[in-house]
Amino acid sequence: MSEKDITEEFEGHMEEDLLNAETEMDLEAPEIDEDELIEEEQLREDLAKEKDKFLRLFAEFENFKRRTSKERMDMFKTAGQEIMISLLPVLDDFDRALKELAKSDDKETFKGVELIRVKLRETLRSKGLEEVEVKAGDSFDAEVHDAITQIPAPNKKLKGKIVDVIERGFKLGERVIRHPKVVVGK
Repeated sequence: MSEKDITEEFEGHMEEDLLNAETEMDLEAPEIDEDELIEEEQLREDLAKEKDKFLRLFAEFENFKRRTSKERMDMFKTAGQEIMISLLPVLDDFDRALKELAKSDDKETFKGVELIRVKLRETLRSKGLEEVEVKAGDSFDAEVHDAITQIPAPNKKLKGKIVDVIERGFKLGERVIRHPKVVVGK
């Protein structure tokens, strides 16, 4: 064999070895790429799950903040509710005392008790206490009024309406803390 033939044969074997090596690499490369793709897709799914978990947790926290803020505001609005409820009978007692003092001749005592009642009422009003306005002839509303009893209506216009107010009602802010007690005509 000549040198030329040996070189050609050598180059032929080299080309053949290169082709075999490339073919083997091509066969192995998809397996590696496929494994990498599977792993990458798994990582993407895990990331998506974690993002979803984070967003849900964040939304839940925002709802918690909003709810506690609202509860705190409601608590501040009605912070003195128990005290207000316990003072309502005192207001009723002042009204009864004034009715009795009006019958007597002692005008000075009447004026003194009335001044104290007005001062107490204004103090409570400044803290958010309001009287629920109810008078005879108003329509009965079961959500606002507390019906004590029903009596035959004195006239047809008062049928199903309030005939008399037994005890005044009060609200603190928007919340009714004592419903007015009324008599309803039937």
